[in-house]
Amino acid sequence: MTNSGNPDKGKAIFEGKRALCSQCHTTNGSNLLAGPDLAAAGNKFSRADLILSVLEPSANIMTGFSLLTVTTKDGAIYSGTVKESSQDELVIAAAGNIRHKIQKKNIKEQITSPLSMMPQNLHAALSIDEFTNLITYLENLKDKESKTLNKNGSPIEIKKLAKPISMELVFGNNINLEKPVWFGEHPVISNHFFVLEKSRAKLSLLVKDQNNIENQSTFLEIPDEVYVTNDEGLLGLAFHPNFAKTRKYYFMHEVKDGTRRGMVIGERVADKNLTSDSGKPTRTVLEFEVATQFHHGGGLEFGPDGYLYIGMGDGGPQEDPHGHAQDLTSFSGKILRIDVNTSEDSQKTYKVPKDNPFVSHKNPKVLREIFAYGLRQPWRFSFDPSNGDLWVGDVGQNRFEEISIVRNGENHGWNVFEGFELFSTEYMNQRKSSFFTPPVVSFHRKHGVSVTGGYVFQSISGKSSSFDGVYICADFQSKRLWGIRHRERKLTKIREIGNCPDRVVSFGRDQSGGIYAVGYDKGNIYKLNFNKALFE
Repeated sequence: MTNSGNPDKGKAIFEGKRALCSQCHTTNGSNLLAGPDLAAAGNKFSRADLILSVLEPSANIMTGFSLLTVTTKDGAIYSGTVKESSQDELVIAAAGNIRHKIQKKNIKEQITSPLSMMPQNLHAALSIDEFTNLITYLENLKDKESKTLNKNGSPIEIKKLAKPISMELVFGNNINLEKPVWFGEHPVISNHFFVLEKSRAKLSLLVKDQNNIENQSTFLEIPDEVYVTNDEGLLGLAFHPNFAKTRKYYFMHEVKDGTRRGMVIGERVADKNLTSDSGKPTRTVLEFEVATQFHHGGGLEFGPDGYLYIGMGDGGPQEDPHGHAQDLTSFSGKILRIDVNTSEDSQKTYKVPKDNPFVSHKNPKVLREIFAYGLRQPWRFSFDPSNGDLWVGDVGQNRFEEISIVRNGENHGWNVFEGFELFSTEYMNQRKSSFFTPPVVSFHRKHGVSVTGGYVFQSISGKSSSFDGVYICADFQSKRLWGIRHRERKLTKIREIGNCPDRVVSFGRDQSGGIYAVGYDKGNIYKLNFNKALFE
């Protein structure tokens, strides 16, 4: 059930005579009634947990709220939950704030029932809409700090700029790109651009001649190495920080051998002119298995520290039922960080940086390559060149899309949290539940369904702009583009800054800081024009 519902109507049901929820539960932290206080139910329980607790109230009774039946020596029978128990007296609470004080010397028998005090078929008296509203009300019962985070970081409405940006078509007039997923300027040769086509497993070099005619030449084509389906193929690309000297570049793709699926990070070398691949075979840097055909991440970026960062999705199935993202012995649902600067004759294809967070972990099965975890599908990410912040666009599951700033060793919550909301408690470590790092922004489904991470804008040639320091991202499906400002990873301003003519699968950047949007369906590349726009 993903319908958000109406919390105000849900409150009326909670307090009404049909559901009788308020006969056993307080919502103000007082814990005076027979059932558990629900003042922070939305913090403690996921939506799925809340639904289950109403549909099957006896399936998971909270500790301390089991139904106790007491029979006294004079034949009286009392049922309720234990509120007080001293050496001489037992106090149990029944529905409706009824208290039974029983002298222990008078008790003949005590039986703890496996059944909950909550009626077994409470939901049968409600319509689907009423049931949804009730669950939404419970889900919105949160502590003050959480409510503030959610309100500020997950805006219901996003204002549009009065003066939006414009989109300029730069490539696509006379070339035929199929499902492009990556675009960027050549690290060495100005005005030459690379584009990666997922399904063709092809890397091309694009350039315009003096007549502004587009020309495309093949840099690399490796269909025999790449397993391609609708969701799989050649996904990401990164050039060595010293590409001019090393000529090395890196890419990410799927492989399949029988029933085995895997992900590969490959390394190849360009020719001496840096205008084509050298033809030398691919060197596999890293390879590992994945569970299903989707959520494989795809982002590759070299950080300001010179290390290669790799974005890995949770590997599926939907909702990460195996808890890959929280599992430190799995590459899935992580940002990995490795040092690819090994000697040519070394048997090792990479090294683990000494300051990776789990290098000294006492469990030898924990993967030392992990930089951060608790991510669902970090499809695209980038570094802010002004301060090194790692911005990640993490594609959501049912209700929210996330933009996060990720740091060394952090747990970003999936699949325990989706956005600011609790999603599942199955893989929650109770002792560390307070250490989940929330996103900067959590988009509601009304705004988009598949976030595409982008770049922090920096004005060219020192010219000031209202967009300086604004993070640019988009939604793949709705084609909306957003601009985000933050302070200490808390959202301070968000605006819808424009729309793209095509679904935005990725962003690119040139050597001057210009930002481009990659159109997935039409195969067009657009440059974002900020000249007449005002971020306010």
